[in-house]
Amino acid sequence: MKLAKRMSRLGTETAFEVLARAKALEAQGREVIHLEIGEPDFDTPANIKRAAIKALAEGQTHYTPSAGIPELREAIAEEVSRTRGIEVNPNQVVVTPGAKPIMFFSILALCEPGDEVIYPNPGFPIYESMINFTGAKPVPLPLLMEKGFRFDVDEFKELVSPHTKLIIINSPHNPTGGVLTKEDLEAIAEVAIERDVIVLSDEIYSHILYEGEFASISSVPGMPERTIILDGFSKTYAMTGWRLGYGVMPQWLAAEIAKLMVNSNSCTAAFAQYAGVEALKGPKDEVKEMVNAFRRRRDVIVTGLNAIPGIRCVEPKGAFYAFPNIEGTGMGSKAFADYLLEEAGVATLSGASFGEYGEGFLRLSYANSLENIQKALERIEEAAAKL
Repeated sequence: MKLAKRMSRLGTETAFEVLARAKALEAQGREVIHLEIGEPDFDTPANIKRAAIKALAEGQTHYTPSAGIPELREAIAEEVSRTRGIEVNPNQVVVTPGAKPIMFFSILALCEPGDEVIYPNPGFPIYESMINFTGAKPVPLPLLMEKGFRFDVDEFKELVSPHTKLIIINSPHNPTGGVLTKEDLEAIAEVAIERDVIVLSDEIYSHILYEGEFASISSVPGMPERTIILDGFSKTYAMTGWRLGYGVMPQWLAAEIAKLMVNSNSCTAAFAQYAGVEALKGPKDEVKEMVNAFRRRRDVIVTGLNAIPGIRCVEPKGAFYAFPNIEGTGMGSKAFADYLLEEAGVATLSGASFGEYGEGFLRLSYANSLENIQKALERIEEAAAKL
């Protein structure tokens, strides 16, 4: 028996591989500090859990419309209309089990062999994986440390071709914590409008921002009809295990994405959707507290990393990742990440896991306690001094 050839084009997420290795070390009695997984270490707010329990008690355990229950689609439309300053109809919303399917379905629905897709590099590895899976050509857009992990506008324009079918952006950004400026978004919008290209805007970290106001490319005139907003509940509301996300897009495309839901998942779990309604309509105090905690942790980890000889770290503006340059250690990304795990008991991710332009960097998630972050910094400093 042989697999279809397209399966060879699928990549993976290294975070889960490193987590498995770290767990194996812990099973041997080793203490490991986990800075590899991109998951808030906070619990889901109590009011959201109560809403889910109430929904279960009321019998919300059956199929729902493939695009999502009307109550949640309406709540999402209201939220996106308010936060992006655009008019959104519930028929433009598709609810999915996690936000990742919006990425999967959008690329699957729009791209085919001969098409080109521009995507951020370093970037979330599933972008490139899914582009390759469809047979389209991945076109990496380098994000530059000297620009705060933004891109060079002239370089971006040179990458655009008559074959460009889709542009993917992510701000705040995983793995670097970089944030695109209004001018960056306007430069992308100018190209998208001129060439009538769709933009997939991954905004999953939109609420985890440490300064200024969040800016969405969908807010640029001419872009609502050319933008797919990818967002969800995992990061903002500490709901990673609930698997609840959504896409907001032109209505004609939403109908096609809903077809992919019918053909794959049927629908998203009913009780989780009612929890989502409460997340959007309920109090946001715990979200604010979580972001403030992340800000304090960011300050500690960036200061600590920059104090270690051979390591340089730019201050992230959003998300909960530090992306230090480790070239001064004399080791490559994977080798240094492996060294820290095996020798220091600190689980991190190689920057090269996020694309070719991530070589020379590590990704550290500071979704961990200040105590553990400080302990990890001490171990990293001690390990680096031995090189």
